[in-house]
Amino acid sequence: MTDNTQTFNEAIVTTDWLAQHLTDPDLRIFDCTTHLIHQSSPQSDAPYVVQSGKNDYDKAHLPGAAFIDLQQDLSDTASPYRFTCLQANELAKRFGELGIGDDTTVVLYSQTTPQWATRIWWLLRTIGFDRACVLDGGLTRWQTDGRAVSRETTIFPPASLTTQPRNGLLVDKTTVLSAIDDDNTCTINALRAVQHAGLDNGEFGHYGRPGRIPHSFNVPTNELVDAATMEFLPSEEIRSRLHAIGAYEADHVITYCGGGIAASTTAMFLVLFGHPHVSLYDASLSEWAIDRNLPMVTDSTD
Repeated sequence: MTDNTQTFNEAIVTTDWLAQHLTDPDLRIFDCTTHLIHQSSPQSDAPYVVQSGKNDYDKAHLPGAAFIDLQQDLSDTASPYRFTCLQANELAKRFGELGIGDDTTVVLYSQTTPQWATRIWWLLRTIGFDRACVLDGGLTRWQTDGRAVSRETTIFPPASLTTQPRNGLLVDKTTVLSAIDDDNTCTINALRAVQHAGLDNGEFGHYGRPGRIPHSFNVPTNELVDAATMEFLPSEEIRSRLHAIGAYEADHVITYCGGGIAASTTAMFLVLFGHPHVSLYDASLSEWAIDRNLPMVTDSTD
């Protein structure tokens, strides 16, 4: 593990590449599928219910893939917010128990949106692990290619994973609040455009208040993915969208969403395109929107 940033082609791999490396002894493939059941009522205890993708995994998955339950395996279940990151030592311990060691190469994929894979890619990055990659198109592209799937459960033997934490990759509301009027920080909302505008009427889950953090820009993660193939848009198109909002002119970029999942995709691309200082607001609007002391704006109030 090093502090070297991966290149785009090292971190985003194709199904052709994976097919050629499928039997590599140090390869660890993980199905990261999770589902969010959005709760549209403002009276709901949470904006969504988390549903494990284990049933999807049991029906079909990549040959040799194990399953990761993001909420149960890699999140602080005692936190009031879903998907809260564990402390670095505990996180490394959990990854080791899943079979990820210092010398393994990790391939992450989802059967739905790739943001579940990019979240785990980001978690690995926080503890200094740079041998992880995301399968472009996930299971959707794999099956479209006509490749075989499996129903056989894989559990990798535990491994030893050294922790080399990177400070600043996850930030809290205090950092985000101080960044609102900081011209050297670019804050990016990865939620859908209608959510950013505050006009969705809870269709994609109520976080407490509609809208966005003031002075934040919108680069929706769902618009960085081809909905039919689940593949990312061409890298130059994604890079162009990030340049258009001035992300690379800023000294610091903070990404957020509803719970630190969609924002991990934006954060990953910023890093892969060379930005040296990218942070993810872990609790995101799940925390921010319910705190009436923190400012939010909509298109009608901004």
